[in-house]
Amino acid sequence: MKKIDTNAIEEHIRGILTALGDDPDREGLKETPHRVAMMYAEVFEGMNHTNEEIAEIFSKSFEEESGSEDFVLVKDIEAFSYCEHHIALMYDMKISVAYIPRGRVLGLSKIARIADMACRRLQLQERIGADIAEIMEMASGSPDVAVMIEACHSCMTARGIKKPSAKTSTMTLRGRFKDDTALQNRLMLQMKMG
Repeated sequence: MKKIDTNAIEEHIRGILTALGDDPDREGLKETPHRVAMMYAEVFEGMNHTNEEIAEIFSKSFEEESGSEDFVLVKDIEAFSYCEHHIALMYDMKISVAYIPRGRVLGLSKIARIADMACRRLQLQERIGADIAEIMEMASGSPDVAVMIEACHSCMTARGIKKPSAKTSTMTLRGRFKDDTALQNRLMLQMKMG
């Protein structure tokens, strides 16, 4: 397991404040490097773990006896992340995760925790979906996983082109969700239902 170096972050934030033309020793900024380092340790916690380690942490499951072909869908998991291109916030993020249990079911909170931990890295939205799908495959033992994400990106809404209503949607499909059109249609129908 890696560990985020908060001392190095503090030092670099002091340098950034100086580079911006401000005085890191003035009253309002004295504690800013420390506060930013603590915030980064929290919001980038997922960088301390590989996908395999996250799957292991959240792999507690329960036996499923039915052998059903029904899928489990957890919709609208609220999350946020930071774009690796600008370290800009990805916000108003809604993640939906579906999988077909294969003899085991994960606790529903584990699915939300997996999504949250995958987001707590410098990320691309496309990679978040791929990471969640990979972790879900390992944690659940099922290759049949779908991840849908919709989010706003402050690198588009607050800077650059400044389009505040722009949203980005991504979909990652694995196993039967990738190959079975009828299953995809059932998933889309469930996604539209309130």
